[in-house]
Amino acid sequence: MRKKLRRSFKYWYFYLAIAFFWFTVSCSQEMQIDPSKMAEYSARETTQKLNIWWEKGLNLEEDTAFRAIVNDWQQKTGNQVKLSFYPTNELVEKVERAVRSGNLPDLIMSRKANPTLYPRLAWQNKLQDVSDVIEPVKDSYPEHILKAITYSNKVTGESSYYGIPVYQATTFIFYWQKLLSLVGMKNSDIPQDWDYFWLFWQKAQYELRTQHNQDIYGLGLPFSINGTDDMFLLFEQILEAYDVTLLNEEGKLLVDRPEVRQGIIQCLDWYSQFYLQGYVPPDAVNWLNTDNNRNLLNRVVLMTPNVSLSISAMVRQDTDTYYNRLGVVELPNKPNGKPMCYIITVKQAVIFADSPHIKLAKDFMGYFIQPQVTMKYLHTSGHRSQPVQNSVWSDPFWQQTKDPYLMTAAKILVKGETRLSYTSNNPAYSQVLEENLWGKILYRIVIDGISPEQAADEAIARIKEIFAEWKHQ
Repeated sequence: MRKKLRRSFKYWYFYLAIAFFWFTVSCSQEMQIDPSKMAEYSARETTQKLNIWWEKGLNLEEDTAFRAIVNDWQQKTGNQVKLSFYPTNELVEKVERAVRSGNLPDLIMSRKANPTLYPRLAWQNKLQDVSDVIEPVKDSYPEHILKAITYSNKVTGESSYYGIPVYQATTFIFYWQKLLSLVGMKNSDIPQDWDYFWLFWQKAQYELRTQHNQDIYGLGLPFSINGTDDMFLLFEQILEAYDVTLLNEEGKLLVDRPEVRQGIIQCLDWYSQFYLQGYVPPDAVNWLNTDNNRNLLNRVVLMTPNVSLSISAMVRQDTDTYYNRLGVVELPNKPNGKPMCYIITVKQAVIFADSPHIKLAKDFMGYFIQPQVTMKYLHTSGHRSQPVQNSVWSDPFWQQTKDPYLMTAAKILVKGETRLSYTSNNPAYSQVLEENLWGKILYRIVIDGISPEQAADEAIARIKEIFAEWKHQ
């Protein structure tokens, strides 16, 4: 028995010795780094990678255009970028989660976030002041663009530049001119009088249904509870049409004034009647961000308002549809006969105060807002978005009178009367938009059956609650 044990131990010693030998060889090989690769190894360890979350475009051209800008910057600087595209709603939700967790990207750009989220983040001191990026080039921007990127910070007690403008947008009316021609109606027949403008589309619906058995709705107006920017910005545009002022220039609420309450009631009643009378698709209460586009392109609706040129951009490769079948028209004059004042939104990129690579993010955006770079991006991104810089507007590309969409955009944004959303007066109003209060209140009228008076009072009460809450944040 003892001999067997001795023999067993000898074998164990032998195996342990072999294992130790190979372990030593392996370690020595790992420790010997090729001197020629030392520089590469060191650079890889110290390279900073800029993490960008960018809103996914409605067409491939938009994503391709931005990716090209990123690649150009990487080649010019030697820096690296981790670029991720996310759909509109997903990006806003992802940013909200990132803010809570502290696992932040360096830079984001979202259409929806700038009227709903950016003002709150700046107020809470969670955005990086980008004055050093904007100040050297601020003369190239109109005053209202600079105002749009200026946010209040409750921690510092001051306002500053917290956004970097990328492009701007406003409300356009898209329609099927080919369908109008079926019932003997043409572009020049579209009235500029407020009441007759909306009656025109109601009449067209009737004629298309009776003469051609077209299962179509005259008006693609959103009534969505799902928080689409077309919904809350369009209703704010309706309030503007009726000269209903919710906040003054100093950001003070005016909703307690009897004439303001009455104006809200009038707008809610006016807007909801189109749905109740059957001129709007029943599922408009559930539309998501692109559903008004989809319903127009699928000829479910004859016309729809849209806060960008995304609809025309989606059919741009089809020349016949772009120029001969689809059409664009401005909003009509206000009910009082005065020209419409358009509410614009300025789409912005922001850098988080706790971003890992703040300097790198600023360097990239400083490169992006160079006029020649911005111009390249807008030219190649499908014509959906409009410039924010004076020098870019002056480029002959934007003065094309043969392109009805670009011509309409230039007419409104360069020559027309415009103003910013109320978020520029008071950041608390961003929560009104974030909650999609107007969409929810309209839903209460058309689905729950409450009166416009009750709906207006509910809206006013909630707005006052929001503004009170912001004072104590």
